[in-house]
Amino acid sequence: MLLEKTSSFPDKDAVRSRIEDLPIRVVSPKIGVFTRLQNIWVFRELLVSMVRKELRIKYKNSVLGFMWSLLNPALYLVIYYIVFQKILKNNMPLFAIFLLCGLLVWNFFSNALSSATTTVVNNAGIVKKVAFPREILALASVGAALIFFLLQACVLILALMVFQVVPAFGYLWLVPFALLALVFFASALAIALSAINVYLRDTQHLMELVLLAWFWGTPIVYPFQEIGVRLAQKHLIFLYFLNPVTVIVLTFQRALYAKMSYLDTSGKVTLLLPTYSPEWFVIQLLIVICVSAVLFIGALMLFGRLEGNFAEEL
Repeated sequence: MLLEKTSSFPDKDAVRSRIEDLPIRVVSPKIGVFTRLQNIWVFRELLVSMVRKELRIKYKNSVLGFMWSLLNPALYLVIYYIVFQKILKNNMPLFAIFLLCGLLVWNFFSNALSSATTTVVNNAGIVKKVAFPREILALASVGAALIFFLLQACVLILALMVFQVVPAFGYLWLVPFALLALVFFASALAIALSAINVYLRDTQHLMELVLLAWFWGTPIVYPFQEIGVRLAQKHLIFLYFLNPVTVIVLTFQRALYAKMSYLDTSGKVTLLLPTYSPEWFVIQLLIVICVSAVLFIGALMLFGRLEGNFAEEL
């Protein structure tokens, strides 16, 4: 008895007919920078939600919650006041306030970059399953760091009142511009690093070392003039201002700490901050903002080139 030979393959005409009946899906080319900016704006509510998520995760199951953001700078203030003013008898007036002005800027910058570098990897599940502008993940890290910055700024304002420090009102109006420059610069780096870390996981560990060196290259724990004078004598002061964070920190110190000099142990007048005019600070901050804008556009372009294979790499 002969068995009838049957084919397991469907008829070619039937397959062709099914394919023709499928809806046509137009695959668009890589979107441009302007479209990416539009998408970020369209998904702004998602950005706000992700910022809230970042805030909830940071203090999940914590009794004090957001109070830790206030206790951190307050504890720094108390410790440095006791150590430098009471124990070491540092002649520098209110060193703790000086330090807090710089730490306020640095804490925002370092927290934003550290969190943003790993954010795409840490959110691999939604990156692979949900369609949304993935740059929002990095911007959410910056947004959360900005909230913590504002909370810690309350501690600084309270400290200024307690120690009766009078800000330099002629420079105080520069602080919002400095903050804008800081957020813009941090956002550009955050977007770029979040994409690079998907392919090079060592980036997150390398950033720990980079931020450590960057911290000591910024006049936070030491007065600008200690290095600035030496560089100026060798006509190399421009090298110091290649660090955008330096200009921003100096703006906060000049506006809020405001003290320009003090008498050291030998009775010599020692400069703390540069004696530049407000116009100089405006020019420097505008330069930082313009450079940050270019970096931001470059970061979006880099992100666009790299995100195509995120799903495979994650």
